[in-house]
Amino acid sequence: MAEGYELKASPRDRVGKGAARALRREGLIPAVIYGDKKPALPIAIPLKETTLVLHKGGFMTNLATIDVDGEKHRVIAKDYQLHPVRDDLIHVDFLRVAKGAKLTVEIPVHFLNEETSPGLKRGGVLNVVRHTVEMTVPADAIPDALELDLAKADLGDSLHISAVALPEGCELTITDRDFTIATIAAPAGLKEEEEGEGEEAEGEAAEAGAEAEAEAEEGGEEE
Repeated sequence: MAEGYELKASPRDRVGKGAARALRREGLIPAVIYGDKKPALPIAIPLKETTLVLHKGGFMTNLATIDVDGEKHRVIAKDYQLHPVRDDLIHVDFLRVAKGAKLTVEIPVHFLNEETSPGLKRGGVLNVVRHTVEMTVPADAIPDALELDLAKADLGDSLHISAVALPEGCELTITDRDFTIATIAAPAGLKEEEEGEGEEAEGEAAEAGAEAEAEAEEGGEEE
């Protein structure tokens, strides 16, 4: 599990668009801490530091500490909003995390040994069906990623969740099927070649059938 991050925050008394614009002029953005059967706590957090944490990766899977005027809150980011045009961070929702709690989070999938995969070495394409997998995990042991080994993956292979070793204490939220994580698709040139060979074989079979039919007709006429 990656190390968490810490942000300084201050309580905010006002809500609404006007208050949010005023915060942004000061280099802050609105956020809220909720959950754990406690009242929601509206806060203001620094835009620059929070944006850096967001782009660093793992924003939604790392525990964080929010220091609100000296009172520290153990949280995890559950949602965030970006400006529809500028893509600036404009709001974050944080969930309080109690000790011993379990969380439902999206865990990213990392692919190993792409350079030795027989299918990829033959020009195949890794088609990722799921970049993340939803899991219930211990709050104190959130895995950084799930790892899927491609060392033996060949053209046409489908790689399922059953091929992934799940970290201890982690459970899938989807348990009724062995869903696909990725496939190794044949390159376009190979597909066209195989299709051409198939069409050629069909043509040869049709021609052979016609010849056999003609021979049968000739034999009948001779009789």
